Amino acid sequence: MSLRLTVLIVAVAAVPAAAQQQSGAPKSPTAESVEKAAKIASATSAAPASISAKATIADIGADGKMITLRAGTNGWVCLPDNPGTPKPDPMCADKAWQEWMQAWMAKKTPAPKQIGIAYMLAGGSDASNSDPFASKPAAGADWVNTSAHTMVLLPDPKQLDSYPSDPKSVGPFVMFKGTPYAHLMVPASGAP
Repeated sequence: MSLRLTVLIVAVAAVPAAAQQQSGAPKSPTAESVEKAAKIASATSAAPASISAKATIADIGADGKMITLRAGTNGWVCLPDNPGTPKPDPMCADKAWQEWMQAWMAKKTPAPKQIGIAYMLAGGSDASNSDPFASKPAAGADWVNTSAHTMVLLPDPKQLDSYPSDPKSVGPFVMFKGTPYAHLMVPASGAP
């Protein structure tokens, strides 16, 4: 049994127990509450607990708009795994990255004014390392699967010129190089 599933089961089991103590009647979790708890567990796995514990947890609805699953207090937003990708890819983003994501979702050019940090400590799975809007790999290509990493957004994309764009290179690499969506991918300690 995976650690994530164990944590989810314990978290979901604790909710009915607390409710039973208050109302005296046993209550079982609804499918909706189980799904919400799973999304929150996924999202909080993306960043260090010192960040994700106080972050807003949101999901992207069918209409492409953000839905708040849990309000936060530290300015960070964490998103759960995207079920449309083959590997887990939850993310926690600071304000600069949130603005980048809004621009990306609207297909507008992001204009970061400061350095941005986003965590993907469960790793990531992207359709392309060069096309920011690819929803599936090009014919004959594989998904770009990355291990745990931090993403760095820079106001001046020229600062990324000296970094490779090959995701299989050892060390940091640029994702979406040559586009307005370019950012640095920095593998976490011990990651290939």
